Amino acid sequence: MNAARTATEGTPAHRRGPRGGGLIYPLDLVYERAGIDVPHVEAVQPDDIPLPYRTLLVHDSDMTLTLERHFGGRVMLRPLSTFTLRGSYFRRVLLVQEYAGQPVEMGAIRMDLDAFGDKIRRQIVRNEIPLGRILRDGRFQYTSRVKAFLQVTPNPEMMGVFWMREPRTLYGRRTEIIRHGAKIGDIVEVLPLVIR
Repeated sequence: MNAARTATEGTPAHRRGPRGGGLIYPLDLVYERAGIDVPHVEAVQPDDIPLPYRTLLVHDSDMTLTLERHFGGRVMLRPLSTFTLRGSYFRRVLLVQEYAGQPVEMGAIRMDLDAFGDKIRRQIVRNEIPLGRILRDGRFQYTSRVKAFLQVTPNPEMMGVFWMREPRTLYGRRTEIIRHGAKIGDIVEVLPLVIR
């Protein structure tokens, strides 16, 4: 993997389509549909991610649970946008601390809803519970596979949802959800400025 590849090199991010070829898919598609410029993003190696971001991103655990352990309490979901396209359900959400409302992650997710049972599918489209908690509580068996770690220069919209006054380098990751050998979802997660 070329660590210097950006989301804006080669084919424009918004022209890669819903199949998932872009470095920050599905976030690039969600922003494109909303008419928002895609942030500048580069793929980075795990060792190049500073602490505490590395601890929060470089693991195979449930991201919701990882954030709750780090921040010392439950996180809640705030939906930012949702839509259905070619049989896939897309949502962009903000995860916030339950006790303070402080943002701890912005995520964009594409899911094949047919891969889930009725109860989990209803919970997903209700947009009230973080996906990690839904899948954990529903005992849904899956594998999460990291495709890229990301260094992000936030766009003005991202700065707004993260309460940032000036652009500072952020970090995230792109993962795929695999079940029975088939990809059923794509996730991009970006963390705000993390002090501790």
